[in-house]
Amino acid sequence: MSASRRSGTTDELGPDEPEPDRSRTGCADAPGGPDGSDLLAALLDGMDAALCAFDAHGVVTHWNREAERILGWSAAEAVGRHGFAGWAVRSADAEDVERRLLAAMRAPGRQVHEFALLTKDGGRVLVRTQSAAVRGPDGAPAGLYCAFSEVHAQIDLERSIALGEALLQDASWGVVLVDADLRPALVNAHAADALGTGRTAPLGRPLGELLSQGVEELESALTHVLAEGAPPVPAEIWIGVRGPEGERRRCWRNGFVRLASPLAEEPVPLGVAWLFVDVTEAKQGEQETSLLRFRTNQLHRAARAAAECEDPLEAATVHLDFALAGFADHAVIDCLADDSAPSDAPTGDTSGDLTGDTPGPPVRLVRVCATPAAGPGPSLRTGRTALPVRYGPGHPALQCVERNGSVRATAGAASAEQARAWAASRQWPADTVHALCAVLRSRGRTLGVVTFLRAPGRAPFERPDTAHAEDVAARIATALDLAAPTRAGRP
Repeated sequence: MSASRRSGTTDELGPDEPEPDRSRTGCADAPGGPDGSDLLAALLDGMDAALCAFDAHGVVTHWNREAERILGWSAAEAVGRHGFAGWAVRSADAEDVERRLLAAMRAPGRQVHEFALLTKDGGRVLVRTQSAAVRGPDGAPAGLYCAFSEVHAQIDLERSIALGEALLQDASWGVVLVDADLRPALVNAHAADALGTGRTAPLGRPLGELLSQGVEELESALTHVLAEGAPPVPAEIWIGVRGPEGERRRCWRNGFVRLASPLAEEPVPLGVAWLFVDVTEAKQGEQETSLLRFRTNQLHRAARAAAECEDPLEAATVHLDFALAGFADHAVIDCLADDSAPSDAPTGDTSGDLTGDTPGPPVRLVRVCATPAAGPGPSLRTGRTALPVRYGPGHPALQCVERNGSVRATAGAASAEQARAWAASRQWPADTVHALCAVLRSRGRTLGVVTFLRAPGRAPFERPDTAHAEDVAARIATALDLAAPTRAGRP
């Protein structure tokens, strides 16, 4: 006996009532005449999940198009059958399947089960079902509905959800979901820690309020992903992160994935999944290794070129020219005058901004070699007969000779005008803001000073730079020792 659905209830057909047209609507009947039947059929057929319904006696009353796609049975073939026995499940499983399905009418809430159903062509499909009772006006069970989908499709959905939850909870790299306005919508714990905020503080705020450097590059990358899709390889961007302790400069390796709505007819960008990992230490290690390799190659090339020079002073200038590449903008070599006799104290390194006027020893230096002040080019040799350089007391070069050790000096945070005055008072080019003086020593004697100068576009000299300058100074000192006029009488 078949049944019809009217206002959520199931009523038996009388002996004289005609059988409804199941092939048109996919259900036994629908309330409200043809219009209501068409509406119900459209709603059922538009569902993404397969759906069937049973009356209180276990007779199929509804069967939508997704159920037909999965099992191959049409609505006309399914509606009116009693349970799944004999057509949608094997006979051996029919009793257990019917018992578990009908149990949903007596249980509260939804019941989830997995069944192996038969397709029309004889195959088997493992489905996951969600069943719940349909109750009449009096609250008594009038039937049940059963929504089901293929297990592998359900597992794929659950995996996608689990992946999203894991990325936003337990991932060891930063994950930020950025909306179409380039503002964070979701932030995981790792990303919040990298940004120096809580998980809710960055939400809806412009990236410029969170980052002080690299914002333009990052927003450009996000805009490109929204328009064109994800780039083929990760992008490394140096970021300045604002924090309570000041700005932190970090290098992040970034990956981007465009998010599009699966429910739209055409892909509609919902935003971008931005994933990043901090590679600052590795990047700095690569840069230091690359810099050390370059400087070592320069020293090797300089040694080979200097070995071909007949004049020792020319060999010293060759070492100076090779040392300037990527290291400094200007360099000068000052040697001690013949009547100068500085003390030969142990060598050392003195760091800091030497702007004071501490009196130095009576040492006179003469300019031997200098880079052109007007622009790049080969070193200009001036010879040992030049007049002494007018270095005032406390000059870094004089302190370098006095201490027999390297001295670093910088104009610090001075204005452009103050920096020019600072450089002019030390007889350096006007664009100098950082200086490094390395003592020239050979055979236990101090021969002079080599001074490397940097313009505002470069960073101050650091201790690794001092080590390189001292290495260059040792090679220059050896060449200058050969060029000394008194070398003939020495062993």
